[in-house]
Amino acid sequence: MQTDILLNRLRNFEFLRGLDPDTLAVLSKSAVWRVFPPNAVLFWEGETESNLYYLHYGSLKVLKTSPDGREQVLRFLNAGEIFNEVGVLAKRPNPVTAVALEESGIWLIPRHALEEVVMKYPQTALQIIGNMADKIIELVTFAADLSLKTVEARFAKLLLDSDEGGVIERRRWTNQTEMASHLGTVPDVLSRVIRELTKAGLIEMDKQHIRILDRAGLAERAMLRGK
Repeated sequence: MQTDILLNRLRNFEFLRGLDPDTLAVLSKSAVWRVFPPNAVLFWEGETESNLYYLHYGSLKVLKTSPDGREQVLRFLNAGEIFNEVGVLAKRPNPVTAVALEESGIWLIPRHALEEVVMKYPQTALQIIGNMADKIIELVTFAADLSLKTVEARFAKLLLDSDEGGVIERRRWTNQTEMASHLGTVPDVLSRVIRELTKAGLIEMDKQHIRILDRAGLAERAMLRGK
């Protein structure tokens, strides 16, 4: 039954577009289902991980750790996302650590199964490369924001990027500690930014939600144009 659920998901993956039903069925049957509790480490930076991951439910953070233990969260991952393309295709030690923020159900698609698909369908390799290229562009933009934008601008952009109809559900990653780690700052500084944006009437926060009250004003604080 679970493999049937995965098969339905695989049919909608952009990077598997054009594969015949039999190939998708073989790929889904090769997958392993795992459930990770909150704070569980999926893989450590420096480990060689030979599976492609599909996050069925839950949320994760992907991070780098400095020698003194400080964390820089590079990405938050939500249900429906695929990750670890570098580890599974490049066959190199993973450059990041992945941690579950809440209970997360994940499909592990083994490298050998993916390699068979890529050998048989070269266009799939190109689609996977395109997917990886998009993520590289996101990381370049993220690195530029850390260097060139204020904490306020980075926080405003994070809210705009996470916005769904003006409301952002406060899940595990939206606590101030996690957000500060992602934004390259500390919780005290982020608290001051939140108070300023709230005082300006741009956002409203409670324990369950973050509401964007003035999208244009928040876009101006994020140093965005045409947003």
